[in-house]
Amino acid sequence: SREAAPAGRSAALRARMEERLLGARFRYINQQLYTSTSREAARLFQSDPEAFEIYHRGFAQQVERWPENPVHRIIRYLRRRPASLVVADFGCGDCKIASSVKNKVHSFDLVPLSPLVTVCDMAKVPLAAESVDVAVFCLALMGTNLQEILEEANRVLKQGGILMVAEVASRFEDIRAFVNSMAQLGFKSVSK
Repeated sequence: SREAAPAGRSAALRARMEERLLGARFRYINQQLYTSTSREAARLFQSDPEAFEIYHRGFAQQVERWPENPVHRIIRYLRRRPASLVVADFGCGDCKIASSVKNKVHSFDLVPLSPLVTVCDMAKVPLAAESVDVAVFCLALMGTNLQEILEEANRVLKQGGILMVAEVASRFEDIRAFVNSMAQLGFKSVSK
């Protein structure tokens, strides 16, 4: 039993070190995503498929520590609306929205974590113009070509459609400037 204690401590230490390493790799990949175009991000994950899994594991660990996961607010919002609304989920990850609502949800991401995912560049989704009622970016506004990505959301949204953006405040240097740039793309802010 004296030998069991060191082995137990060794396993616990190893688990903590692996978690720290995962956290560091997540932060590195996250930084890569924020400082590259969506096309470059797609190439990163194509060349290193394990990176996407590591990124999403780290992402999930981070979100678990928050008081509320913003995707749950979006799901509640959609459940209170007609199921006939068509939704485009940009950067859908594990397809939480598609698996939680009755609406038709087009789920887009760079790598398929679910069979529901359509793999594509967020700046070029395979949807017709004015084909969706709601476009969602839940913790998914990444890349240096954000204007291109938001223009794509605008292209697929029906006239009078709703763009839902849930993002951490630290993502924006100036929220007012972001809201103003959204207005220049034709969007109107109804809630912050």
